[in-house]
Amino acid sequence: EDVIEYGMIPELVGRLPIISPLMPLTLDVMMTVLTQPKNALVRQYQHFFDLEGAKLQFTKAALKEIAQRALKRDTGARALRGVMEDLMIDLLYELPERDHNGDKYVIDAEDLKGKLNLDDLRVESKKTA
Repeated sequence: EDVIEYGMIPELVGRLPIISPLMPLTLDVMMTVLTQPKNALVRQYQHFFDLEGAKLQFTKAALKEIAQRALKRDTGARALRGVMEDLMIDLLYELPERDHNGDKYVIDAEDLKGKLNLDDLRVESKKTA
């Protein structure tokens, strides 16, 4: 009652008694968050590529590198979206301008060392896959 009297809204005060132990996220948990949920970030970006007639695949090493970068930001799983956006933004702008013919672009940890570019990614042609 005192907290409400001093100006905090009741909706916030109602959440104060909830105590939740938080464990720091591990690299494995971050990789799981990237790939497992129904609307996982990796699946979202794969869908963007599908819309343009291309496929996208991340190697396990690339996912590990992305998760490590997110852990360094020290903001939990939210950092994953920021890391992915930083990496993928240029690719998403390049993507509609290309003729893909069902090609699969593979992102490896080596690709993450520099700026991502569709020309620099390994491509597995639909014909050879």
